[in-house]
Amino acid sequence: MAESTSSPLLIGCAAGFSGDRVDAAGPVVDTLIARGGPAFLIFETLAERTLALAQLRRRADPQAGFEPLLDDMLRPVLARCLAHNIRIVSNFGAANPLAAARHIQAMAAGMGLPAPRIAVVAGDDLSGAQHDSLLREQLGDAMDTIRKVSANAYIGAEAIAAALDAGAQIVVAGRVADPSLTVGPAMSHFGWRTDDWDRLARATMAGHLLECGAQVCGGYFADPGYKDVPDLHAVGYPIAEIDRDGHCVIGKAAGTGGAVTLASVKEQLLYEVHDPAAYLTPDVVADISAAQLAVAGPDRVALTGVRGHARPASLKVNVCHESGWLAEGEISYAGPRAEARARLAADVLRRRLPDLVLRVDLIGVQSVMGDDAGRLLAAMPAGDARDVRLRVAATHADRAQAERLAREVTALYCCGPAGGGGVRTTLTPRLGTLSCLVPREAVPLHFEMLDALQVAA
Repeated sequence: MAESTSSPLLIGCAAGFSGDRVDAAGPVVDTLIARGGPAFLIFETLAERTLALAQLRRRADPQAGFEPLLDDMLRPVLARCLAHNIRIVSNFGAANPLAAARHIQAMAAGMGLPAPRIAVVAGDDLSGAQHDSLLREQLGDAMDTIRKVSANAYIGAEAIAAALDAGAQIVVAGRVADPSLTVGPAMSHFGWRTDDWDRLARATMAGHLLECGAQVCGGYFADPGYKDVPDLHAVGYPIAEIDRDGHCVIGKAAGTGGAVTLASVKEQLLYEVHDPAAYLTPDVVADISAAQLAVAGPDRVALTGVRGHARPASLKVNVCHESGWLAEGEISYAGPRAEARARLAADVLRRRLPDLVLRVDLIGVQSVMGDDAGRLLAAMPAGDARDVRLRVAATHADRAQAERLAREVTALYCCGPAGGGGVRTTLTPRLGTLSCLVPREAVPLHFEMLDALQVAA
């Protein structure tokens, strides 16, 4: 049920990806407590590859497959969140939300805390064989040529809101769309309908500003002398204040570094948005073409002018599959003629491995462009760089063939040009991704309270 709909809602974000800083939640929770009123803490920890890797971990261990840093992220703030009625919503369930929920339950018990009411959102995982016919309808013969690792639909906020309405203190989900972690709490708090498009769109863009964690506060924004950010080493994480109509003010945790400015918010607002007039999400199509930003105080920026349109009839599904092996090798050259020696080493590898397609990079000279064919490096006249790291990579369906690159790079110690050292090689299984759309009604969503699931078990 909705709480007092006249009260603004505070939502703080303490993670923007799997592997984010684990000390981020403390200052966010401190600020939510100090400000008082209804509040949520969200952790956004999923990406496409993250989820596929989680599915592989679950294959190896049925009790694994959730966010590896769950303990480090949640344990320091769990007691304070429960004591101050700060509810927690996250997709850190990844490939195994039920196991994550049980882990949190055990964590709370081990800390001597009252058992929290934990809800598990399900329905996004389409990895099972029973879903293959649905995926084949969209992907056709491609389904017969891949070794599937996972398939997950990007689901929306409805099940999150329903779980909160049912009294959940913690909601654990898998592949919900990133902004939906914010939309669900707002829907529940304000009692919005699922077709209240303008309000849902505004909350979606608030969630979009929160979802990458510190980015909106100056992380992934700072550029010395051009976009200076104070105390970046202690950059804060964002907090959104959302009103009953979905308009928001973005700020950050008190006492932290970084900066929330018109420029930082503009960058994040446009980040990964393919069409500002039609940002597609499972909950709504958001239109920011007439959005306006205004300074609302120190490290506070208000967002208005967002409109919404009816949500898409389909849901996006990512199918991750095994895609051979990636071999990488690196070796350093320094001093006079270092670049010439690095180029000679690359030529040795090409001649030794004529049947492999090699990507060659000279780190410090030419290495970050999308240049697998090596045209940029080949066209660049040899320079006199004195500190060069040669990186060579190749992919192959056969592990043994990929391993040849690692051996040949290692052999450069004695068989290559003078002065090479610091060899490092890696061999990594590759994951490929196919994307498709499936009818929304083909992905039934629901939530269950953990205590009910355990009784049923």
